[in-house]
Amino acid sequence: MSDDNLDSLLHKTQQSPSTPLLPDELGYLIAAFLPSQPAALRSKAYLVLSAFCQGVRNSSAVKGKQPDPATETLVQVFEPVVVSRLADSDEHQLREGISFLTALFQVDWQSASPIFQQDGILDFIMDSVDLKPSAELSLLVAHLLSQACGHKPCRAIITSQTTQWLEEYSRHENDPALRAAASVALVKLSRGRAGDAAETGVPEAQAQAQDDELADVMKGLVISGDDQSSIADAVEGLAYLSVDPAVKDALSRDPIFLKRLFSLVPRRKTPNFTAEGPNTILLYGVLLTISNLCAYRPRLTEEQAQIAKLKRMAAANKPSQEPNPSSTLDDDENVKTRVHRLVAAGVLDVFAGAVPGTESLGIRVVAGKALLNIIEDKENRGKVLQSGGAKLLGLIIKHAMSTLSPDTSSKTKQEAKATLDAAHLEPIQALAKLAITSSPVQVFGPNDGAIYDAIRPFSIMLQHSSATLLQRFEALMALTNLSSHSAEAASRVAKADGLLSSIELLLLEEHTLVRRASMELICNLISGSDAVFERYGGAENTSGTKSKLQIVLAMSDVADLGTRLAASGALATLTEAPSACEGMIALQFERHRMLPILAHLIDPATAGSHVAGEEGEELMEDDPGLVHRGIVCARNIFLNIQDEKTRKQIAKEAGEAGLVQGLVNVVKSSPSEAILRPAMEALQFLMDNVKA
Repeated sequence: MSDDNLDSLLHKTQQSPSTPLLPDELGYLIAAFLPSQPAALRSKAYLVLSAFCQGVRNSSAVKGKQPDPATETLVQVFEPVVVSRLADSDEHQLREGISFLTALFQVDWQSASPIFQQDGILDFIMDSVDLKPSAELSLLVAHLLSQACGHKPCRAIITSQTTQWLEEYSRHENDPALRAAASVALVKLSRGRAGDAAETGVPEAQAQAQDDELADVMKGLVISGDDQSSIADAVEGLAYLSVDPAVKDALSRDPIFLKRLFSLVPRRKTPNFTAEGPNTILLYGVLLTISNLCAYRPRLTEEQAQIAKLKRMAAANKPSQEPNPSSTLDDDENVKTRVHRLVAAGVLDVFAGAVPGTESLGIRVVAGKALLNIIEDKENRGKVLQSGGAKLLGLIIKHAMSTLSPDTSSKTKQEAKATLDAAHLEPIQALAKLAITSSPVQVFGPNDGAIYDAIRPFSIMLQHSSATLLQRFEALMALTNLSSHSAEAASRVAKADGLLSSIELLLLEEHTLVRRASMELICNLISGSDAVFERYGGAENTSGTKSKLQIVLAMSDVADLGTRLAASGALATLTEAPSACEGMIALQFERHRMLPILAHLIDPATAGSHVAGEEGEELMEDDPGLVHRGIVCARNIFLNIQDEKTRKQIAKEAGEAGLVQGLVNVVKSSPSEAILRPAMEALQFLMDNVKA
């Protein structure tokens, strides 16, 4: 096999991927996947095969047409050369056909699957190991079956004899590589058939027992294995098996296994992983296993939770239905305990070795998901920060965002938000959780640029069509913390494309915490951004400003204390501007609600009958923060009234609302100077204008 031949073929497929391969070229390519070939040559062969398959698909794909013409073309190209080799009695030819079909499954399973399903192909493969049972050929067959068992159409033709062959070699302790490969095939077959059975409603009774046995085999191979091929296969098998709660629990309780698993990831900041090679495959398997061990159950909406409850009730009424004892192993407390075990075993060092330098999208996505689940428990967040987790998440997010240009038009940006894969929201959510519970400097470091860079992904998560309500809430909280860092940070948050309108819409959300978070963010932006201050309290666009003021005023009178504190804080800041005070007075004359609300903030007991003490309602609790905010608002509004008639009318309505008595009660309570001075100024205004 000449390296020059493959170089020429690589150049050809890169320049013109859909150009048909000549018979000699196809022969070079097929022979390049033999395990005896150098690793560099096999990696190059994968590039050629991938480029050719992609070229055919790009040139002949017709959306919606069945059968897929691109798949048909690829099958027509590869089937004759694969079948001729599998039917050959020469072992070298057999090895070429089997190793190539295995590679085709990895590159383009849609075309490999129909070839594998052809009548007689499986018989050729299994007859070859019966007639010529060499270790090398058996290993190739086990790897091919492992690939095939990952796809439902291929699983359907796996015979009991083939399964028995895999089971036999999965117990061959003298050949770890073959044992691992056969075990992986059995794992995929077992898990796949269990999933197929779930779709059809047919129970798979022996699946759990077989999974437990295979998990023990895989774990043993990882702990004791020296052969990289067998370790990679064992890790791949565990990545499949570790979705089972019982397997998760058993693996997490074995510190020797965990440390050995984690040691498979090089401890360096910039590992030089190739795009196609055992390091990348092994690394993905390790991270996927970790992610499975850390995974929480999906958070259900109220509707989903109700449906799940009905299903459980229906299942409980069936006498033959036995409860699954392992189901409790996946509840939040058990997951939290598992994560603690992994953290204690050093799992955080794995991400520092895995994420930097890799070009694998799969590795970045699964690492982000695993970090999100680890960060879910607040106790772990400090450790994640200490290990550099925020920087790693930033790196993952940067790759995910690289396709979204900041210079595109508004319409294009909205489309980009919709096309960003929902899986990429998970590392953004993980970074948001860190930004919620720690200061921006602790999370992003002293460089303000890193803080500013985080605004865009948080903004996109908040507006993404696939974002959950929890993700939107956490984006709001994170942006609130960022906006409190500096006026520049607040201004940049306010300028994020489409963000402010989305935040204002969330003020109408039914969920109390989401409404509160939205109001807190708006309060911060009013304080830090001149543009937002003008939007709510400026002289321009009077009708729009008044409607926004009205919303903030209304939010100052809701039952939730946190929302009232944020909204009344925003009003206290806004009423520093005469234009906002004029808007508040206009609202009082139109709706007669502004003064009663301020009175209620200052002294709920006195003003309760005017605001919150209506029939069937309880008085809302008072709070020193609300008192201070209400007094500042009243003082600012009163002292900004220039017209004498307006002064008298406001003073009269303030007395009717209970505001005068509320201020008197506050003054009598000997408050701090910060409260006493504005309270006295407001009282002085009221007394002067009542006398007048």
